[in-house]
Amino acid sequence: MKRLAHIDGLIFQWIANNRMTLPGRPASQLFRYVSKTGDGHLYLFLGATLFYFDKQHGALFFYTALLAYAFEIPMYLTLKHLFKRQRPCDVLLHYKAHIVPSDKFSLPSGHTAAAFLMATIIMHFYPGLGVVAYVWASLVGLSRVVLRVHYPLDVIIGALLGVSVACGSIYALG
Repeated sequence: MKRLAHIDGLIFQWIANNRMTLPGRPASQLFRYVSKTGDGHLYLFLGATLFYFDKQHGALFFYTALLAYAFEIPMYLTLKHLFKRQRPCDVLLHYKAHIVPSDKFSLPSGHTAAAFLMATIIMHFYPGLGVVAYVWASLVGLSRVVLRVHYPLDVIIGALLGVSVACGSIYALG
């Protein structure tokens, strides 16, 4: 585990030291916005919109997402308190976070879990939007590393959690 944590830390440092810049603005500004899209408001808006406007899949999409989040949120909170992994910005002296994290621990990434959960449900009900949804979810995960509040492994575990819970909910209601 120490070797894995060491490699995870090295990858984090490489990303933190080599983040791209866009003309006139650092990547951290762009990734703040991307990260914000994973805060949860978008999920509720999307679910409610589809529930109201898509008579074919909207209600089942909404209930599947509701069931999935009812399981994912307690699971991710339990895992955070079980692992109690310190955030990189709290452990690595030269890496200050670009945002204020919502809680103390980093493993797994809740933003990433929620984004991949939503992307998986979108892929199931609206396959034509699946690639876009997974690219967006991946950017949410990457944003958490670029903003220096998660290690890459936190994001990978978060993605696996989100996909697993979504698949279970799809199976349960499908």
